[in-house]
Amino acid sequence: MKPRIAITAGDPAGIGPEIAARAARDSRVLGVCDPVVYGPPAGAAFAPGELSAEAGRAAHDAIVGAVEAARGGEVAALATAPINKQAFRLAGLPWSGHTDLLAHLTGAQDVAMMFYSDALRVVLATIHIPLADVPAALTATSLEITIGLTACELPRFGIPTPRIAVAGLNPHAGEKGLFGHEEEQVIRPAIAACREQGIDVSGPFPADTVFVRAHRGEFDVVVACYHDQGLIPVKLVAFGQAVNVTLGLPIIRTSVDHGTAFDIAGKGVADEGSLVEAILLAARLADRT
Repeated sequence: MKPRIAITAGDPAGIGPEIAARAARDSRVLGVCDPVVYGPPAGAAFAPGELSAEAGRAAHDAIVGAVEAARGGEVAALATAPINKQAFRLAGLPWSGHTDLLAHLTGAQDVAMMFYSDALRVVLATIHIPLADVPAALTATSLEITIGLTACELPRFGIPTPRIAVAGLNPHAGEKGLFGHEEEQVIRPAIAACREQGIDVSGPFPADTVFVRAHRGEFDVVVACYHDQGLIPVKLVAFGQAVNVTLGLPIIRTSVDHGTAFDIAGKGVADEGSLVEAILLAARLADRT
């Protein structure tokens, strides 16, 4: 029996509704699951490409409905189209994106964002915060949690004993304190603590080479210190094929590797490929649970 997969349509003023509708009709999707689209109420109208509180609230409500269905066993997983963080803020919603909203809705204590593709897999140690705030947010404890989640969750993806690399925060991974102290004071102690737990993790490695090494097969996944450090290499080698997966949730959630694309919303030219990949991965994960 094929699993039922919830597809949330994202911000209704973006490309989400059109890619959700096309993905739900895709033969590859229909071959592995029964898709159920969660979107704005019937009859609700939103101007394409226009930021609004109403669109932000509609996107939020669709996610809430899909999560309730997943927790109640009505669907086996969620695949989400993109939301707009500014629309969330206009609607008075405190969450900066799907990850923290889903953690709130499910009561998950520790979560992490992973971008998964055959070419490269990356987990983010910090997500949607200003670059200037990253050093303070990157603590030994938080990094240990992220590495531990990665080691615990990767077996679901067919990697039973993942080889984990950790990228340095500073150029040349700090060069023994010459270009920064986070590697020696935060990252190395976190790696050592995780190795004592039996996790195959190493680093910190210079970020300008560690992703190349992982892409060539030396590592199964890289833990990146901040958002763009991890997403630039993933999108360079696998844009449109990479899938955003939230680790640490009691439900399965996958998503696209792109945003709401307000500039092309309503024009019928958006590519649903990334959402199709997200649904296919969600169905595979659902079959393994």
